[in-house]
Amino acid sequence: MFESIVNHYLDFPKPGIDFIDVLPFLRDKAAFNEAVKQLGDLCTSPNVATVEARGFLFAAPLLTQTDHVQSIVVMRKKGKLPYAEGDLQRVCIEKEYGSDEVFFRLSDLAACAHEGDTIELTLLDDLLATGGTALGIAEALNRVVVNGCRVHVKEFLFLVELTDLQGRAVLEPLAPVKSLMTIGGTENEVKE
Repeated sequence: MFESIVNHYLDFPKPGIDFIDVLPFLRDKAAFNEAVKQLGDLCTSPNVATVEARGFLFAAPLLTQTDHVQSIVVMRKKGKLPYAEGDLQRVCIEKEYGSDEVFFRLSDLAACAHEGDTIELTLLDDLLATGGTALGIAEALNRVVVNGCRVHVKEFLFLVELTDLQGRAVLEPLAPVKSLMTIGGTENEVKE
């Protein structure tokens, strides 16, 4: 259903990379609404962690289009997230085309703590490739204890999964992986 929406850019941002562009969803109101609805149906946590910038586009609407999603925890690049002393946490990640780092705030996680001793999160991003970004973030989040509550990444949720890069195999030891669309091999289907 969504295959005709995404664009492919070969050799971007460097040779050998097939960049999958999900921004065309923003030109198609019906497809965007359906994608957000399906992501909301697959998401089972009250809190969603997401990575800038494309992840924000699909995570934020879950606050208004689903009853069960109550908060969004954002991951941003260096220098983009204001913070108080001791609040900012750095996560080193390995992408398919190099190393990077993102940051999150402990105060955002503390705001997710309601009842019980665990803060459950769904980690949502636009694309699953090698799994390096999601793995680094999930491992960092799973080490956090804030206000006596431990953080637990309950599931991974992606708009697009590139099956040839085997990111699912990297992530499944930590939590279930769900994706709306798979690209690679002979697969192009909703996969959970």
